[in-house]
Amino acid sequence: MLYSDKILRTPSSFIRNILKVASAEDVISFAGGLPNPISFPIDGLQKAINEAIEVHGPKLFQYSTTEGYLPLRQYIADKYNTNFGLAIEPEDILITTGSQQALELISQVLVNKGEGIIVEEPGYLGALQAFSLTEPTFYPVQLTEEGLNVEQLAQTLYENPCIKFIYTVPNFHNPTGITYTRENREAIYEVVKKFDVVLIEDDPYGDLRWNGEKLPYIGAGRLENSVILGSFSKIVTPGFRIGYMITKNKELLNHVNTAKQATDLHTNIFSQIVIHDYLVKNDLTTHITKITDLYQQQARSMIQAMEKYFPPTITYTKPDGGMFIWVTLEEGVSALELFNKAMEAKVAFVPGDPFYTNKSNVNTLRLNYTNSSPEVIEEGIKRLGKILYEIPSKQLI
Repeated sequence: MLYSDKILRTPSSFIRNILKVASAEDVISFAGGLPNPISFPIDGLQKAINEAIEVHGPKLFQYSTTEGYLPLRQYIADKYNTNFGLAIEPEDILITTGSQQALELISQVLVNKGEGIIVEEPGYLGALQAFSLTEPTFYPVQLTEEGLNVEQLAQTLYENPCIKFIYTVPNFHNPTGITYTRENREAIYEVVKKFDVVLIEDDPYGDLRWNGEKLPYIGAGRLENSVILGSFSKIVTPGFRIGYMITKNKELLNHVNTAKQATDLHTNIFSQIVIHDYLVKNDLTTHITKITDLYQQQARSMIQAMEKYFPPTITYTKPDGGMFIWVTLEEGVSALELFNKAMEAKVAFVPGDPFYTNKSNVNTLRLNYTNSSPEVIEEGIKRLGKILYEIPSKQLI
């Protein structure tokens, strides 16, 4: 056979494939996880680009270090130390090509074929795709409204010594939109500290909070094998693909650094310098407030529309930030079949199936509200509600 087993067993991105069919101008799409282009600081970035070229000249276009631009790593360290009381140094940080690359590199470093990874159920499908390249065994742990099911987590760790790491999205989770409670985080810590596993807290949405208090991380500052992943994609620009990995585990970071050298040598240095220049010369807090005010309005519009147009038997999360709402249909209803009906009505969403490692025809789906106006959101939800009222459950099984 010409192709490797690992690539044949790695699923194509479900969302990327959906976006191809949902990109028509007459389709209302709640499928992508796209930041609203209104939130991109075009003027600030343009000034940063011009100044970076003037100040750095040829360095902008030369090869660079694998670890990443030192001033940017220092900025990230200062941000986390100020916001969370951590003792992060630039040497604890690796700049990656989006946090997606960090997922793939970490799994390559830690996991041999058949070894275990604990993932949330449902979980971020981009992570599931990245991890699949190492041909692991997935151990899904149920996600509740409070966070991970702690009893199931403990049992899974006790019964499966082959597990190498735990992957979580604790703030404004993708796809559900929930945030782990303070109590749940503490309970997870009490379990994980007993095992020699890596705990990954992927946090691309943490800054996008409009309600409630900022919560501490589960492992950062107190677990030896704690890893935080972050990104500038949701608060500055996704197209620059600037993410980062933070860990005090020097051995792990060194191995990931080696894997990155073998992958792409280093992350785009032009983007790193420009983003750093933008960050130090602009008020990021004010910029993020503009984004969260916009997203809160959009989320409120979607929830109000669902209250108005959806059958009362349908439930959904009500996030305090982030980009997503998770919808649970009646038992026995297939969201995948509903998707086909919705596309006929020119409205798109992501069925729940790709967010699970071992389930199909589930009755859940993800809606994104950040890339549509309130008027478009209401029209799209109205179309979905009409379908949900008109199609008996038995026709969607």
